[in-house]
Amino acid sequence: QAQLVESGGGLVPAGGSLRLSCAASGSTFTGYAMVWFRQASGKEREFVAAITWSGAGTYYADSVKGRFTISRGNDKNTVSLQMNTLKPEDTAVYYCAARNFISYNSSVYNYWGQGTQVTVSS
Repeated sequence: QAQLVESGGGLVPAGGSLRLSCAASGSTFTGYAMVWFRQASGKEREFVAAITWSGAGTYYADSVKGRFTISRGNDKNTVSLQMNTLKPEDTAVYYCAARNFISYNSSVYNYWGQGTQVTVSS
C-alpha cells in the first residue's frame, strides 16, 4: 500500500532548527518527485520545497530559501527537510506529497502524508 509518513515536528524557539522526514513505502513512488507543503491555521496550504526523483533538482519557496534544505536518501524512499533559523511565521502543519512531476499547486497531488506540526515560539 502506497503510504507517506512524516516525522520530526515539534516546538522550537525562534532561531532554532528542526529536521522533518518523510518515509515513502510502496513501489508506486518510483520515479516520483517529493514535495513539502505547509498549512498554517486559517490559511491555504502553500508550497515549501521540492526535490526531483534523482535528487539533482531542488526548488524552494522564496520565504524559506537559504534557511531550509530538502534532500533525498540514497534509497530514494526518504526525504528530509532541514529547517534552520526558524521564525514564528514558519509555524504550520507540514505535509509531504508525491507526484511524477513537480507543481506548486497542492491540488494536483494525490499522495499525502498525515502531516506533522511545527511550532516556532517567539
